Formats: sequence, C-alpha cells, structure tokens
Amino acid sequence: MGKILEDLRDTASNIAITETMDAATGQEMLDDLEIEHQIQLPASVVGRKYKVKYRDRARANGERSKAAKRSTWDWLAETLAAEVLNEKAKLRVDDFLAILDANGVDHSRWTNRSPGWEGRLRMTGSLALRRVVAEAGVLWLADGEELVVPEEELLRLRAKYDL
Repeated sequence: MGKILEDLRDTASNIAITETMDAATGQEMLDDLEIEHQIQLPASVVGRKYKVKYRDRARANGERSKAAKRSTWDWLAETLAAEVLNEKAKLRVDDFLAILDANGVDHSRWTNRSPGWEGRLRMTGSLALRRVVAEAGVLWLADGEELVVPEEELLRLRAKYDL
C-alpha cells in the first residue's frame, strides 16, 4: 500500500484527483489514505488505538493536515511540525536534530536506519523533548530563540510527568 500511495502522489491519478477539486482537498484525500494505511500496519511502534485517537481528534477539531492526524497536535506538536516538517509532512532530520541539540536531548544512541527510522526518530525524540520542555517551561529553537510554553499546555505537560 505504501508504494501505491507514493505512486499516486507522483502520477496522473494525483492530477486527475486534483483537477476535479482544489489542490488542498486532493492532497487531504491522499493524506487520509496514507493515515488509514498507517493505522492498519501490524508492526508499528504506535498502537492502533492511538493512531485512531489522533486521527479522530484532528477531525473533530477541524484539523486537515496529515501531521495533525498522526500526533497529539498540542502546542509542542504543532510548534515542532512548523519547525521540522516539510510541505509533505516529512521530517527534516537535520532541523529536528538541531532542536533536540538546542534543548539538550541526547540523540546519539538513536542510529537505527532501518525502514521507518524517520518516524521512530521523530516519535522517540519528541517524547524525550516533551519531558525536557515540561521541566524547563521553554522550547529552544535551533536558532537560539526561546519559546515559552503557554501556561495551560505547561500544566498539562507537567501533570503528565508528575512534575
């Protein structure tokens, strides 16, 4: 299915879909197909119930992006997406690692480059970063900019980690 989705993105099928509707709607349909495929994967780090929960939460909140449908889409997830995902919601690894470095998250042991490694890196790094951000109350961007976590989000993060 993954190969089919990639082919759809790069072939006449994609053109046909987007010719009958605006490009954003066509892309959203392709993203939804990919999300549905990911939900069905049997060997995934993220459990099926969480994938369904993320997708349904995004839909309920009117979020249309693929990134929103595959994460908690809280302040930190949304901020990270803006900083480290490309226009197709794929991880820009160097940008992500730079944010981890800026926040003191050691990623040196995450060297596995087998299929799906980018997703595992994004998930593992984001989880480690969440703890650091919960403790510090700020997110440091790669350029040195300090983003203060909104109070409501900080309370939620700190409660999750019993801080």
